[in-house]
Amino acid sequence: MSIRHLLATTVVGGFAPAAHTSLATGGIGGSGRAGATVIAAVGLAGVVVGGLALTRSRRGTGEGRVQALGAVAAGLVSLVLSVWHLALTTEGFGTGQGRAGAIAGVAFGLIGAVLGGLALARSRRTV
Repeated sequence: MSIRHLLATTVVGGFAPAAHTSLATGGIGGSGRAGATVIAAVGLAGVVVGGLALTRSRRGTGEGRVQALGAVAAGLVSLVLSVWHLALTTEGFGTGQGRAGAIAGVAFGLIGAVLGGLALARSRRTV
């Protein structure tokens, strides 16, 4: 049983068609394409900040720690929201639900979290 069917059958009254329609469009943040684009942009920001933090962590101990934490946070947020977006969408590519943007968000989120984690590990080392 799909989650759309479960929600449509458990909600009684006039709310069931609205819940079914909102889940049928899929995605997070209104339009599926817009929500996925924002999620991918957050992941891309995590990649950029993670790369900057990684270059700062090579300079010395404690450098770029705040940036590394920001990159890990942005990467994880992008990763979780992208997976959630992919779970809510039902149609394939080219339907306007933002599946391609969500897949890009997964990739950017994973890369950003890894770069931030590497920078965080390097910033803890003592010389």
